[in-house]
Amino acid sequence: APVTDVQFGPMRLHQDQLQVLLVFAEEDEQSNGFRWACDKAGFRCHIARTPQSALECFLDKHHDIIIIDHRHSRYFDAEALCRSIRTTKASENTVIICVVQRHTDREESSILPLISAGFTRRYVENSSRMACYNELIQLEFGQVQAQFKLRACNSLFTALEKSQEAIEITSEDHVIQYVNPAFETMMGYQIGELIEKELTEVPINEKKADFLDTINSCIKIGKEWQGMYYAKKKNGDSIQQNVKILPVIGQGGKIRHYVSISRLCNDNNKVEKTCECIQAESQTDSQTCRHKDMRKGSLDVRSTTSRGSDGISQRRRSSMARVHSMTIEAPITKVINIINAAQESSPMPVAEALDRALEILRTTELYSPQLGTKDEDPHTSDLVGGLMTDGLRRLSGNEYILSAKQTHQVAGSLSSPISLNDIPPRITQAMENEEQWDFDIFELEAATHKRPLVYLGLKIFARFGICEFLNCSESTLRSWLQVIEANYHSSNSYHNSTHSADVLHATAYFLSKERVKQTLDPIDEVAALIAATVHDVDHPGRTNSFLCNAGSELAILYNDTAVLESHHAALAFQLTTRDGKCNIFKNMERNEYRTLRQVIIDMVLATEMTKHFEHVNKFVNSINKPLAALEENGNNSDGESIKTVLRSPENRILIKRMLIKCADISNPCRPREQCIEWAGRISEEYFAQTDEERRQGLPVVMPVFDRNTCSIPKSQLSFIDYFIIDMFDAWDAFADLPNLMEHLNNNIKYWKGLDGRNLRVLRPPP
Repeated sequence: APVTDVQFGPMRLHQDQLQVLLVFAEEDEQSNGFRWACDKAGFRCHIARTPQSALECFLDKHHDIIIIDHRHSRYFDAEALCRSIRTTKASENTVIICVVQRHTDREESSILPLISAGFTRRYVENSSRMACYNELIQLEFGQVQAQFKLRACNSLFTALEKSQEAIEITSEDHVIQYVNPAFETMMGYQIGELIEKELTEVPINEKKADFLDTINSCIKIGKEWQGMYYAKKKNGDSIQQNVKILPVIGQGGKIRHYVSISRLCNDNNKVEKTCECIQAESQTDSQTCRHKDMRKGSLDVRSTTSRGSDGISQRRRSSMARVHSMTIEAPITKVINIINAAQESSPMPVAEALDRALEILRTTELYSPQLGTKDEDPHTSDLVGGLMTDGLRRLSGNEYILSAKQTHQVAGSLSSPISLNDIPPRITQAMENEEQWDFDIFELEAATHKRPLVYLGLKIFARFGICEFLNCSESTLRSWLQVIEANYHSSNSYHNSTHSADVLHATAYFLSKERVKQTLDPIDEVAALIAATVHDVDHPGRTNSFLCNAGSELAILYNDTAVLESHHAALAFQLTTRDGKCNIFKNMERNEYRTLRQVIIDMVLATEMTKHFEHVNKFVNSINKPLAALEENGNNSDGESIKTVLRSPENRILIKRMLIKCADISNPCRPREQCIEWAGRISEEYFAQTDEERRQGLPVVMPVFDRNTCSIPKSQLSFIDYFIIDMFDAWDAFADLPNLMEHLNNNIKYWKGLDGRNLRVLRPPP
């Protein structure tokens, strides 16, 4: 049986063997002629003698062609049978032929009654086999193929009906012919209110005449138009849409339809071009895009998401103008004033783009990423929820009491401090390569019986001359390090003094890089090393979200804002200054101490993850990009220009924040075995938090960290993808850290390898 393929636009349709139903009450030359023609054409043929059997056969087989004998009304009513068939859904795309008598002695009768009955066309009796065959072949390549294409349109309309984008189809004269449910929802109309209406009858935003002329001049010459457009809903509200309008070429090579595809401007939209005419032929090529591995979005996109826009009313413009006339003018106010002034003389597309920019600038969280809710990786969602929020404000009868009533270790309660000269050989050996990035902190942890911070601190602080800068004795420094280490919780699997020592080591390593040394002053180096040492002191092994949900005294004390980081910084100064034996600041001049204290606090608070993207974006835009521009312009030898970028007070703050942030979460950039060990430790701490949340009936802020189901490779890849890659790309571009980036790439491959084998554990089985 022949099977043909039919090309329908870009669709390739597969047409099976055609089926023909012959409805003849008696066998005669005419019925035999069509039967022979079906055999010759390769069509499957069925014969029915009565209307009842014809209807039953059609409902069973769904024929493509039905040929009904209309020559002898004494047998059955051919028109009544056709009407019966047409009442069925299956007949929508069926071709029905009426065989009529040949009359040579009277005037030709009208075909309209047959058309009204549902026939597609008539066939004047001719029993010639070739005449029957020719009729069938003409039907196959004419009406049957056309109906076959129309049948395929059902799938296209199903796709349009289910599309989440609003779609509108108009005629060449801009008469609305179709809108999908998404369009109805977006605009507030029912389809019956729009069909056969001209676009001019549907309300549009005022002052858009010039803008519409721009659009029409583009689409009327066969080009696509894409850009942002303000439309008015049925209730009168203005909405901002990203719109693409596509002209559809039809009969005669003329534009016969326009298809408009719209979506609301929402939080996840990237910054778009305001107006763009696109040649239809090159559209597919121009839409290809490249993404860096393991990226969900670029830095610039994350830093320019907005809350959307409902348009700017005249009333709001006048009230905003009064606000901007105030004499208290912050930098952001100046920017908004400049944009407002630019709008006055700008064409409509530019003014609308500036409206969107103003909406972005008026949000309070300019740098916070906004995750989708449906397709977002649950590991990423949970990590962001657990690390970048202050918990779910849910009332609970349980209270998690922490720190405020605990007794902290002070100098007098500790054993006599060891001396730098009294370090045992095994510990000395473990610290031999502490200036190298591949230094093994876990070897030092084992050698010191989980007290690595005192020993590593003594060595690193001596190397940087901290005692000389602070004008304090070595014994005071030793006492201070012991007090700080004693207030880290050794029971925590991750946030213990080994983590502090690891961050101290990374900080010292970064401070030794040439670009960093050019940038920071001695007081900055001292502040960075002290901040690294104390940045997680008295950490309870639970996240800020947990403490807020549990109603802990610390969360209440710090108003659910940067709870732990505020506590670490405050407690560090409390422990230091309450006892002269460990007060490393006691001999400092007052103003210098205040400056040092300010830098330490700022760096500790920078480790809080809610402002992660703000710190990274500011670093990229204020430091990476200006330095790159100088290098691209051939000014890398211009020391003064580079110095201006590096040494400005604002940029030095950004560099110090970035330095401690990278040191704090540098685990994925460590050698593989260290990376794996840290991954196991942080996972165990999160597992323990999930266990406790369930025991206490608290909201579970990171559900994927269930020790029975969690995939550690997936969680590591999500963390690296979302937090690590962009940040270390930026830091590497500044400080030149090829060894770290090599470790990072190797560790990504390692976790991907485990995940690709559907393994949820730290290491593959032996």
